[in-house]
Amino acid sequence: MLMLLQPDLTETAANVVENEVATDTTMKFIDLALKGGWVMIPIILLSIIAVYIFFERWGAISRASRIDINFMNRIKDYIHEGKLDSAHALCQSYKNPIARMIEKGINRIGRPLNDVSAAIENIGKLQIYQLEKGLPILATVAGGAPMIGFLGTVMGMIRSFIDMSKAGSNVVVSQLSSGIYQALVTTVAGLIVGILAYFAYNLLVSKVEKIIFQLEATSTEFMDLLNEPAKK
Repeated sequence: MLMLLQPDLTETAANVVENEVATDTTMKFIDLALKGGWVMIPIILLSIIAVYIFFERWGAISRASRIDINFMNRIKDYIHEGKLDSAHALCQSYKNPIARMIEKGINRIGRPLNDVSAAIENIGKLQIYQLEKGLPILATVAGGAPMIGFLGTVMGMIRSFIDMSKAGSNVVVSQLSSGIYQALVTTVAGLIVGILAYFAYNLLVSKVEKIIFQLEATSTEFMDLLNEPAKK
């Protein structure tokens, strides 16, 4: 009977130990964050801002990059047939920078080609500006979070030296732990936020650059389309 109960007791004891370790780990993480002092507040705020900007811009840029592969072919057919209203309506049915740029070009058909090209270029710049909205803030987080973390490091070391000087010759390691905790925790937190924001920024920039390339290629294709009657 005792042998039958022993495995159950062992399993129960193991579960209790596991739960205690998990709780202890969670508490240690929270305690470490608190030991970083007030410097952790701006770092946490910067991390929240970075996460918001990344997901908001990711969604906006992803929507902007969606374009029908037959869009320009249909635009060409409408313009060759003189159906400018249909071409204009087709552009309005899409919500992306390429459609906005071509729509502006269609509205300028009949004017000098230089005016059409300038109008397309201006609307393209405006669309790029809207896509890049928030990216400078993300870049600032990438550079600013580690700096704030290093500030916490310096403040923590200063705190440790002050505690050391007050203790005199009776220095105990536990008296210096608070300052050392602040120095290390803020450094790690600042670096984590900065590194993640840096990678997020470059990922978004690469997606914007692809859209810029598409805008340039499409504008060139549209201007070639307007030049075709002159070549004949």
